[in-house]
Amino acid sequence: MIFDVNYLLFMLPAIALGLWAQFKLTSAYGHYSRVGLRSGLTGAEAAREILDRAGLVQMAVHEVGGRLSDHYDPSKRALFLSSENFHGRSIAAVGVAAHEAGHALQHQAAYAPLQVRMSLVPITRFASFAWVVIFAIGVMLAATKLIWVAIGVFSLTMFFQLITLPVEYDASRRAKEQLLQLGLVRPEESSGVSKVLNAAALTYVAALVTSVMQLLYFLNVARSTRHD
Repeated sequence: MIFDVNYLLFMLPAIALGLWAQFKLTSAYGHYSRVGLRSGLTGAEAAREILDRAGLVQMAVHEVGGRLSDHYDPSKRALFLSSENFHGRSIAAVGVAAHEAGHALQHQAAYAPLQVRMSLVPITRFASFAWVVIFAIGVMLAATKLIWVAIGVFSLTMFFQLITLPVEYDASRRAKEQLLQLGLVRPEESSGVSKVLNAAALTYVAALVTSVMQLLYFLNVARSTRHD
């Protein structure tokens, strides 16, 4: 994107929030990854227990490389846990693993926001790079209509991030609920789980705020182009 000082001014609040969210996640995860769980369960074992109790005995739990690369793949109906959380016996490892299991429970229950999010994945993948090309051409040609098309395409990616928020918060709610109900964590350990998962959720909030500020900038560009 062509540099514009106005873009930086629009994005400063989002940048600040993003840095704060990343700091909170690094701090919470780093601290609770060093706090052992009294049950001695690994993240993989906790996820396996949650899945089995929900009747998802055929769902696989795989180990993957990377740090905090944990995710649930609805197309493969499988959990993928980073090595640190797959083998880890900490509050952080079990909390993250349970969160991913929470996504599997959402899928099993046909949780509406997750269904919407899944349906948006193909179009969002296209929109995430298409809007950049359209917007750049629109700015270079001072073509207001193209800029508005880019804004519309970009809005799809922002809606994807918006629908992601309830999906992530609900997965964390299910995770904490299952961990306590199944006795995988003790009540006094649940606050640590909450701090880790809340910090992780804040990164999704920061991503949405970033998109909102970008949208406001694009609207400002479109208005300025129209008036030129």
